[in-house]
Amino acid sequence: MSPLAILGFLTVIIMLVLIMTKKASPLVALIVVPVVTGIISCFFIAVVPEGAAEGTQGVVNFFANFKSLGDMITGSKGIGSVAATGVMFIFSILFFGILTDAGTFRPIIKGILNLVGTDPVKIGIGTAILAAIVHLDGSGAVTFLICVPALLPLYDALGMRRTTLATIVALSAGTMNILPWGGPTIRAHTALATMAGTEATVTGFFMPVLPAVLAGLVCVLVISAFLGAGEKKRIGTVALQAAGHAEQELTDEQKALLRPRLFWVNILLIVAAIVSLLFSGFAPAVVFMFFYVLATVINYPSVKDSKARVDAHAKEALMMCSVLFAAGCFTGIMQGTGMITEMASTLVSVIPNTLGQFFPLIVGIIGMPASLLFDPDSFYYGVLPVLAQTAEGFGVVGADVGRAAILGQMTVGFPVSPLTASTFLLVGLSGVDFGEHQKKTIPLAWLVSLVMVAVAILTRGIAI
Repeated sequence: MSPLAILGFLTVIIMLVLIMTKKASPLVALIVVPVVTGIISCFFIAVVPEGAAEGTQGVVNFFANFKSLGDMITGSKGIGSVAATGVMFIFSILFFGILTDAGTFRPIIKGILNLVGTDPVKIGIGTAILAAIVHLDGSGAVTFLICVPALLPLYDALGMRRTTLATIVALSAGTMNILPWGGPTIRAHTALATMAGTEATVTGFFMPVLPAVLAGLVCVLVISAFLGAGEKKRIGTVALQAAGHAEQELTDEQKALLRPRLFWVNILLIVAAIVSLLFSGFAPAVVFMFFYVLATVINYPSVKDSKARVDAHAKEALMMCSVLFAAGCFTGIMQGTGMITEMASTLVSVIPNTLGQFFPLIVGIIGMPASLLFDPDSFYYGVLPVLAQTAEGFGVVGADVGRAAILGQMTVGFPVSPLTASTFLLVGLSGVDFGEHQKKTIPLAWLVSLVMVAVAILTRGIAI
């Protein structure tokens, strides 16, 4: 194993341990750990950065590589890759925050309570169905931006844990991310397009695992009902029956912010924002900048009131964006130093030849956890072709390896990975701790992935 691969694995493991054991905040862990290992990696980077003298070795080579760390952090693979998302975070928080302050979601919550009662089991199942429908567009960010702000007040009103909301939305969106227009499936088909056995179209590549995906969705519904039942037992019947009286708990200040006469105007703003996100072609950051302005001018036209609403939500926006940019630091160093590439080579090399015929099964099993180690581009364009080519040497169809991969890697795995901005959007909007979200969701996401792999094998969607 190369030094860079060792450093890469240590970076991920240490970071996850620090976050999940709450020894360090996600903000600290995402910055400190990769910076330290990134500095150490400067001794081992094979390619001297541009501008350094040819043939430089030792200390000179270290300093040349060390100087490039800043560019790795701020460049197109680091903070530069999440900058637009950070802008979207700020204005989406302000947009939904203003509408929440105006009381837009309160009648919706009451309507949902009248429809499903106060049964957390039904609410859990409904959450999964809503997230699955919204994720038909294939965008995790849009799914989280639509589902979480709409459902969070309902969960709070009933006393249901926010981690339950984040987990259910993550599982449902992750399973739907396997559809042919989802990023992982498109990447897998593209990477394997020239290999024998790979269908000409991405739909043809996907169809053999459709029964497995349907089984995965059923599994998500079962898990959602189970989580809802747990919430019901924890809260108690008496508390649930009294949950519909949130209006009485408002302070005088909160009541003064309500804009009941603007309810339908605000609903129109939400619908217009969603339609713009899905069909306008504009970046989400642009959409939320525009609709934030409309929301604040319509609901709080006074400069004083508008500024007060920004101040009220500034802390949340700052925390979300700071963690997001810290994640940019993490991914920039991991990719810029070559640690991810070396990790991929190591994983491929340690698989014994005797297990060659079981490559699809192996990839299916490790696919979801691999989301914690590899971003989708590195895995599907770097690791997957090597795995598929190796598998073909044992008589295994490379396309089967790709189908096994999409049943976990950056599908059910993307909403828990520190390598995706959407993860931090989900935990930020939900107001949950990143480590708590991972501890609760990772085992369940892996379970859904394993169920899909098993069904795919049984239905011959994946041949071994």
